[in-house]
Amino acid sequence: MLREFFAGFFIFNSLPHLVQGISGKTHMTPFKRISSPVLNIIWSFINLFIGVLLIGFSASGQLKQPAGLNFWSFFIGGFIVAIVAAKLFGKPNARLPWHKD
Repeated sequence: MLREFFAGFFIFNSLPHLVQGISGKTHMTPFKRISSPVLNIIWSFINLFIGVLLIGFSASGQLKQPAGLNFWSFFIGGFIVAIVAAKLFGKPNARLPWHKD
């Protein structure tokens, strides 16, 4: 029960950092009061990783893979697109290549 509590704590703590980071906005992290969007994405995925690891432990303490290689591919793909979005939307005059001034 305690393991699941902390898994929920870390996973739900990741959400505001993920949303703010992808939106290109600064947000507080344990590292700085005003952290960059990229740092928020990194902090979000650290929280997600810890939460997923906690969910992956069985009652006997044995680590089982949460969903195998497919899950980790999904996790890494999400991390990459979140970092790209944080860098793009964090710029004051952000625009996509096909947007005209």
